[in-house]
Amino acid sequence: MDELIDIVDSHGNLTGQTCLKSVAHKYGYFHRTVHIWLFTTDEKILLQKRAATKKVFPNLWDISVAGHIAAGEEIEKAAIREVKEEIGLNLLENELIKIGTRKHEVSHSNGIQDNEFHQVFIAKLAVDLKELSIQEEEVAELKLFDLDILKNTKNLENVLLPRFHDYYCFVYDQIYSLGLL
Repeated sequence: MDELIDIVDSHGNLTGQTCLKSVAHKYGYFHRTVHIWLFTTDEKILLQKRAATKKVFPNLWDISVAGHIAAGEEIEKAAIREVKEEIGLNLLENELIKIGTRKHEVSHSNGIQDNEFHQVFIAKLAVDLKELSIQEEEVAELKLFDLDILKNTKNLENVLLPRFHDYYCFVYDQIYSLGLL
């Protein structure tokens, strides 16, 4: 879905300008997204298999939930909305733990310029996978993987991307260093 988003500068500051997501991706305008990594107390991480119709990284096992922040939308509200839309889970704002902001610049072979500032959150997944419902346009499947997969992605096909290994290690380290397990 093409949505109106805020444009930010190369440092992540709001510029006061907005555009459609497709325009930002065409011209490489920086914008904000949310990443929500859901983990269980028995050391599992929820990954979603991206739908085959996705323009970037189709059929890849990826972040639990990710999406764009709408123009004027509060970051935490966007995270809660995306979790509800993509996997049918109701999270409360106090269940989200923000662990950082990540600058991301990738040029895809299909012409999409992903210049984003990911607002990165972690949260405990306290329900059974059977209670989740996927948004089929976005998500093909949900699966729990051992949390260690965030550190050991190099030999796995279609599970995360080795070039973002440092990012995955950061998420792993934050989950453990915050004493959440």
